[in-house]
Amino acid sequence: QVQLVESGGGLVQAGGSLTLSCTISGITMGDYSMGWFRKPPGLEREGVAMIDSAGSPTYHHSVKGRFAISRVDGDNSLVLVMNSLKPADTGVYYCAADVGPLMKIVVETGAVAREADFAYWGQGTQVNVSS
Repeated sequence: QVQLVESGGGLVQAGGSLTLSCTISGITMGDYSMGWFRKPPGLEREGVAMIDSAGSPTYHHSVKGRFAISRVDGDNSLVLVMNSLKPADTGVYYCAADVGPLMKIVVETGAVAREADFAYWGQGTQVNVSS
């Protein structure tokens, strides 16, 4: 059974930092691109950052320079370090795993990330950034 479990969400003031983690089981993580997505209140789910199986990251322009994604395949973990947080970063954050080029395209373009777009999703962790 494949499981992706996010942790690390919480409440932080604007300008603060949070680190999200995603623990993966049931798949060989090294075979997959991994990504972070978020669903702001009242809006569709969107891409934040992804990292391919070779370790190359891609960021949405709204988080570039503030967020850093990393993966440790040996530990089956995916990490998102979020700095200089803004109220607009509020939302439920999900990690996802997939193969193929779609994840990079979704993150780069800011397209809506649908459940069916990627093979595996976590349940999400809430991030609230207060002004």
